[in-house]
Amino acid sequence: DKSWRVRYNVAHQLVQLCESLGKEHTRSDLTPNFVRLLRDSEAEVRVAAASKVSALSACLTAQQIVLNIVPCVRELSIDNSQYVRAALASVVMELAPMLGKPGTIEHLVPVFLTLLKDTYPDVRLNVISKLSQVNQVIGIELLAQSLLPAIEELAEDKHWRVRLAIVEHIPLLASQLGAEFFQDKLGPQCMRSLEDQVASIREAGAKSLQKIAKDFGPEWAKEHLVPKVLAMSRNSHYLYRMTMLLALSLLASIVSHDVLVAHMLPVILNSAKDKVPNVKFNAAKMMARIAPLLERQVVDHHVKPCLAELMEDADMDVRFYAREALFACEPK
Repeated sequence: DKSWRVRYNVAHQLVQLCESLGKEHTRSDLTPNFVRLLRDSEAEVRVAAASKVSALSACLTAQQIVLNIVPCVRELSIDNSQYVRAALASVVMELAPMLGKPGTIEHLVPVFLTLLKDTYPDVRLNVISKLSQVNQVIGIELLAQSLLPAIEELAEDKHWRVRLAIVEHIPLLASQLGAEFFQDKLGPQCMRSLEDQVASIREAGAKSLQKIAKDFGPEWAKEHLVPKVLAMSRNSHYLYRMTMLLALSLLASIVSHDVLVAHMLPVILNSAKDKVPNVKFNAAKMMARIAPLLERQVVDHHVKPCLAELMEDADMDVRFYAREALFACEPK
């Protein structure tokens, strides 16, 4: 049709038409029309068609996907319109199970790499969020070799939402790649996220460490995570010292009582003497959180005296949170 709006609506409804007509008619009659929509002169039509790539491909054989859809996918991955590329990136990973391991490596991985390096952040985000689908097909070793270099680059991306997406996906990648790979490749990125200039990324980094510690166990966390987090107590920037306290509070329930008392508690108590009120009242809040994890004797001899000192602090917020923490320390 001459009207792009008609073609746009056809692209949106094509999958429902495929379901109604069945696979045979889809493969013989509708696929050529879908290819034309993917190569339409109007970007809006290409966006609509690109978003249906995986849904329509589910009606095709792997050979038909390679012959008809993959050439269009390659073209769309470098389309002039960022919205077309973003629409493609949101669904293209779903083609991996349809093509299998050899087909994904040959035809799709180069497209994934192109999209991961896209200048538009939403394109990169859409690819990152679907990495697990590719991992299920090609395996973690090939994923690491082909896509992780690009992921490492994205961890330093200037767009904070891209960095956030990477940090949030690190636990998933870590659980699939294993502890050794995390220590060598992903660990440094995760620790750097704790010192990101964006608060949401620092918080996500702390939560990611908690998930990773749960996966790899308390002994691993004691050896590989706790020392690095504790080292942040010497950071000159108070925001990063606050992030350190958040990370410790999230790890406290995972490590053993001995590690909590011998290694983490002294740093928390020392943070209560920080020159910045925000650090002090966050230390008080953390003491309230970990009090149920500590033996009664430790609470009475170490935590409560520290909180009593904070009750005399010049800052009203520090006094408030110290009072709240003292209440939390009382036996229930």
